Amino acid sequence: MIDKQLLELLVCPENHTALHEAEPSLVERINQAIQAGRLKNRAGRVVEQAIQGGLVRQDGTLLYPIIDDIPVLLIEEAILLEQLS
Repeated sequence: MIDKQLLELLVCPENHTALHEAEPSLVERINQAIQAGRLKNRAGRVVEQAIQGGLVRQDGTLLYPIIDDIPVLLIEEAILLEQLS
């Protein structure tokens, strides 16, 4: 879980909009897709490591993973959520 004060300061590095914590059900779906080997990040690389959580962009289109309690706010590491449909 991200500290609320820190979360208020974090923004999407691409378009500078607000981020919110991903629901546990979304994190579970993402981890299932990772385990199945069918999830790629924005750089086009297959995501291999399960995530602990994530920060979802305000428009709901992508998620920045949280790994080892650290939000990874790199555009190329973001996961497009349309892959889950």
